[in-house]
Amino acid sequence: MMAKSDSEWNKRVLCSDGNCIGIIGADGRCRECGTPYDGEVPSPAVETHTDDDGVDSIPADQQMTVEDAPADDYAAVGSEGSDESWENRTLCTDESCIGVIGPDGRCKECGKPYPG
Repeated sequence: MMAKSDSEWNKRVLCSDGNCIGIIGADGRCRECGTPYDGEVPSPAVETHTDDDGVDSIPADQQMTVEDAPADDYAAVGSEGSDESWENRTLCTDESCIGVIGPDGRCKECGKPYPG
């Protein structure tokens, strides 16, 4: 797959939800979260190709695997014997942040302290 041209990037219709990173597909819904677009969908979204997810393909020999990731960046979330799981995580109090609270009581993404 080739990289998108500037004109293709400019034709994207972003999700109405300011906290989402998705784009609107031909069906008028966000491809990431499924939220319907607020109002009438601008025409560029209708031209969106359903087989193109907007991400360039990376050759298999260049793709990063779990083993390649630094240990501190890829914690054993949800794995057996892990003290950290999806159900037990505490999300950052900043709703625009995607981070979780670490053992030091601060968000791993933005550094904001957890008030609890």
